[in-house]
Amino acid sequence: MKKTIILLCLHFFLFAQAQEYSSVNIHSHNDYAGKLPFYEAYSNEAGVIEADVFLVNSELFVAHTSEEIKTYNTLQSLYLDPLSKKLKTLDGKAYPDSKPLILMIDIKSEATATLKAIVQQLKTYPELISNKNLKIVISGSRPSPPSWKEYPDFIYFDGRLNENYTTEQLSRVEMISDDLKEHTVWNGKGVMTQADLEKIQAIIKKVHDQNKKIRFWSTQDNVNTWMTLKNLKVDYIGTDNVPALTEFIQKIKTTFYQNTEFHEAYVPRNAALFSKNKRPKNIILLIGDGMGLTQIYAGYTANKGQLSLFNIPTQGLSITKSSDSYITDSAAGATAMATGHKTNNRFISVDENGKALELITQQLAKKKYKTAIISAGNITDATPAAYYAHQPERSFSEPIAADFITNPSDILIGGGAKEFKNRKDGKDLSKVLEKKGYTFSDQFKTLDTIKNNRFVVLEDAAVVSMKEGRGDFLSKSLSKTTAVFSKTKNPFFIMAEGAQIDYGGHKNDLEYVVREMLDFDKLVGQAMEFVDQNQETLLIVTADHETGGLSLIDGSIAKGYVQGSFSTNDHTAVPVPVFAYGPGASNFMGVYQNTEIYTKILEALFAKQ
Repeated sequence: MKKTIILLCLHFFLFAQAQEYSSVNIHSHNDYAGKLPFYEAYSNEAGVIEADVFLVNSELFVAHTSEEIKTYNTLQSLYLDPLSKKLKTLDGKAYPDSKPLILMIDIKSEATATLKAIVQQLKTYPELISNKNLKIVISGSRPSPPSWKEYPDFIYFDGRLNENYTTEQLSRVEMISDDLKEHTVWNGKGVMTQADLEKIQAIIKKVHDQNKKIRFWSTQDNVNTWMTLKNLKVDYIGTDNVPALTEFIQKIKTTFYQNTEFHEAYVPRNAALFSKNKRPKNIILLIGDGMGLTQIYAGYTANKGQLSLFNIPTQGLSITKSSDSYITDSAAGATAMATGHKTNNRFISVDENGKALELITQQLAKKKYKTAIISAGNITDATPAAYYAHQPERSFSEPIAADFITNPSDILIGGGAKEFKNRKDGKDLSKVLEKKGYTFSDQFKTLDTIKNNRFVVLEDAAVVSMKEGRGDFLSKSLSKTTAVFSKTKNPFFIMAEGAQIDYGGHKNDLEYVVREMLDFDKLVGQAMEFVDQNQETLLIVTADHETGGLSLIDGSIAKGYVQGSFSTNDHTAVPVPVFAYGPGASNFMGVYQNTEIYTKILEALFAKQ
């Protein structure tokens, strides 16, 4: 219990800590060993830039060991001269936005003589030693604390944990540093033991209680270490890869999400009944665009360990590659599920040669099925388009919209009214649809008042992100559609897309992803409840592909927060989960190509038993 409480307390402050950290917290360790000493760290506005210095024949050289000394690598040429130029260029500022800078000089030779030479050289740079935004901090072989008062006021020192300071001496201490290996065997992977964690927390508290900042050396240089030190509130994080650590810190706000709105997961009531070999009458296919297992688990974590999707008892895996690429796009991925055929990326329900493929909506309409297509995005985007259009290029939004005129689907809900009404070709497809018996509206608020059982509702403002206030668009759309279809004796097929899980992945924005995932899960729960009440309905939930290469590097189910890392802003090739609930669900177990989604639906509906 004690361990749990401490860990939770540690994680509780993650979000606040995430917002506090900036490049000021970066310590450029072994800076001189990089390809661009000083300049790489400075361009990333590192808070501390460190140089190891040797005094040899009255000259100050920068090197890690005496054997590595090169006569052209001097403290003056590598650090003091370029720093002086920067300060003059910025009218005395260390950085353009007035961030502070520490030049840490780690003395590797005899302390007193070396520091004397450093002071003499610094005095030739009045613009450095008189600058309020710059501090010179001496580390390594330092003179004894009682002698610090003998050095000019512009010299500060790197303190040590095992040293006791007078008030006067402490005023010269800029930070307190120590070797992390002296306190823990933790190697930067996984988590520290409870005993080590408590020891490190006590050390940090002791330093902070003195109103001093803390730094550890001998730390691993990886994301897990950076995150752990940040969570512990270590003030300076050392790295030999300043650009990577800078990027990590800059992206914290978009890779962390603390949920504040939680929903109850739906628990299925008829799982045992559906385990029997029974044929469905209706199909609800829910596609979470860009939804991989990591996006799903991120939602589960943020919703405090509850997800309707995880309560579906039947699961499988879909392999998503397209005809011409290891990594599919939405066009080819949706085409595979809508037609049962692999095709090239960017193709909308046409084969590799551009020939139209028969859609599941077309096939089912021949058998008197009512069909509906819903998307929380533009209805001419690739995934919904694949269920009603045939085009060789997914960006042909107006031709895609025109293809709906010849598609038999009864209901179309999403964004994209302009592709139907304000077209470059001057045609108003809304008028054409009305002549065909549809009700057309560009106002989502009219959805509940529509009496017709064939309608198109398209409004861009209704399909903004959840972050921007979309609200219950998907649940209202599904409710309206099932209510309309339930009034007829005809069977039905509904495809509803949670489009914007994908959008969040492309933006590498974890909050975007998680909020869209949780909204989609509410839709899943709603569909599960419908299946329980209408036991001739089969629900399938899957994705066209994963987006963002998301991995989860921290989180708390108890607190509902999650932190992730994206490896790309595009799609990946990993197989995506398939969940099925209702009669025929057992058909969807196993690992198979995405084309089998189509095949298994038709087999569940029509294959001889």
